Amino acid sequence: MSRSRFWIGGIGAGVVLALGLKYHTDIAELSCEEDFQQTGRYGAAIQVSRDLVQRIKDEVGAPGLVVGVSVDGSQVWCEGLGYADLENRVPCGPETVLRIASVSKPLTTAAAARLWEEGKLDLDAPVQKYVPEFPQKQFDGEDVIITPRLILSHLSGIRHYEKDAKKVREDRVKAKQPLKLPGKEEKSLSENKENPKTEDSSTRSKENKQTQKKKEFEQEEYYLKDSFESVIHSLDLFKDDTLVFKPGTTFLYSTHAFTLLSAVVERAAGQRFLDHMMKMFRELGMLNTVPDENDPIIYNRSRFYHFSKKGRIVNCPYVDNSYKWAGGGFLSTVGDLLLFGNALLYSYQVAYLKDGTDLLPGFLKPETAQALWAPVDKTEASWDKDGLYAQGWLVVEKEQKYGQCRSRRHYVSHTGGAVGASSVLLVLPSETAQQPEGLTTALPQGIVVTIITNMQSVGLNSTALKIAQEFDKARG
Repeated sequence: MSRSRFWIGGIGAGVVLALGLKYHTDIAELSCEEDFQQTGRYGAAIQVSRDLVQRIKDEVGAPGLVVGVSVDGSQVWCEGLGYADLENRVPCGPETVLRIASVSKPLTTAAAARLWEEGKLDLDAPVQKYVPEFPQKQFDGEDVIITPRLILSHLSGIRHYEKDAKKVREDRVKAKQPLKLPGKEEKSLSENKENPKTEDSSTRSKENKQTQKKKEFEQEEYYLKDSFESVIHSLDLFKDDTLVFKPGTTFLYSTHAFTLLSAVVERAAGQRFLDHMMKMFRELGMLNTVPDENDPIIYNRSRFYHFSKKGRIVNCPYVDNSYKWAGGGFLSTVGDLLLFGNALLYSYQVAYLKDGTDLLPGFLKPETAQALWAPVDKTEASWDKDGLYAQGWLVVEKEQKYGQCRSRRHYVSHTGGAVGASSVLLVLPSETAQQPEGLTTALPQGIVVTIITNMQSVGLNSTALKIAQEFDKARG
């Protein structure tokens, strides 16, 4: 009898626990959106956007995904889909902590910008002024200068994960070669019949494919397991390697260059880089943003996944990201990233106010924020060909070339890809903010969207932009 009671009591406790977990999860998912959903103002936008993220999740086979949206500085929707931990069936939610990968770069950029405002960092000084451990570089036998400003725009010439500089240069040339016209190709083939020693275009094409750059996630440095004691020690990975391009001449996206920037920030601040960043996060209210360290217990941390060669979802291997804190080494939540996006948007828009005397100052001065979001010549970005890289951000400028044709909106974003994670942070400023009459309402004005998933190699920028546009329509 006692055993039966115990068994029945156990079932009862289990049901209560399950209901409690469901209630807690439901409340967590609703907490960000309840005020706005009750009015129905953003209900349709949420419904469309939920379908968009569900589609991308299904298309790529991601175990879990979290999305967050704010409108005019207020968080109106955040929701988790799928699982943060497949093995233990832990659902994703707004509180899930994930790798944000290269979205770490805008965070580091903000830290450098604050130091510049305080007069502690000269963006145009040689990096050796702050980090003498980094050797003086040459390119084609000529001494060259690398500055923090060049690093921020990926114009430093420092390599990314591919170590073979010659291969990177050759791949860049091949990518820019124009397509051959069919007539010329036929002529080439006929010439080859007469001269069998001449290599035909199909053979060259096959060889080009065989010698193409490895997929980024096949690069060995992505999977480093070594722990680096400091950002200065991390420089040992690349500081003696030759430059791929002459600084200031050619865009080359480089996470290693941001590691050098972290050393510059550390010396300029007079404080360990991670300590300086944690201080900034507290100031911004980003209390869930931390370095991706393996030893500490980090509540709500997601597991990370990728596909095996057999096409099955498997756990990602252990990696140590201490070699790239600045460029791809932080963990965060969608809520924290929304806070950061709005802090930058607020700073950016203060300059457009008719009278901002009653407002608190932005985290950055308006001229600083505008400089960070100003496109830089000779740059590019892979996740939106319409844009140029600025300083720590991609910028797409407003443009409409023809009447009744495509009208392009101004927005800024950054994407990220890490072992077992993909991310995006996108800011769509209100168009009225830049009208000649200026802003007369509270700041910030615009949409901020962030999406993070625990699967690598997932492109999220276009989905984030569509979501931003849906909420912008609902905003009116």
